Amino acid sequence: MSLVKPDYEEMAISETEEEIKEPSMYKVLLHNDDYTSMEFVVEILLSVFNKSIEDATITMLKVHREGIGICGVYTYEVAETKVNAVHVLAREREFPLKCTMEQE
Repeated sequence: MSLVKPDYEEMAISETEEEIKEPSMYKVLLHNDDYTSMEFVVEILLSVFNKSIEDATITMLKVHREGIGICGVYTYEVAETKVNAVHVLAREREFPLKCTMEQE
């Protein structure tokens, strides 16, 4: 059995340096209005944003007192889905609750 050694060696050189960027994050905001009940806002914060009852109450009071409150910060797709879920639930209960998103 003879071992054949080639006259050259193959080397795979990979110098790919791709910079991995973190995805942009978006704040989901609730806006105060004169018709949506505080109880419904807390319900939304519990069900859509998975907040504790304490955090939901604090956020609801911030929305009520300051006119706007942050529900959470998410990637674009998740934020968009949560905004849509809030609007669907609000319309089902005939509330004009406004929910928006903005890049952080």
